Amino acid sequence: MKVAYRCEKCGKDIIITDGEIPICCNEPMREIPLDVCTQPAHAEHTRPMKDEEPCDNGRSG
Repeated sequence: MKVAYRCEKCGKDIIITDGEIPICCNEPMREIPLDVCTQPAHAEHTRPMKDEEPCDNGRSG
């Protein structure tokens, strides 16, 4: 599962798949929510397209 983190001091963002909370500027980074398009599929969210395709926002004709 992908998890995104942001440094409170310098603002650097990082996305990791496994492991411990990353350290930046000598402090643990804060977890931030991922865009719904990059979250894994679950019961309330399915993504019928390939990962590299953009999200379908339902506005296409």
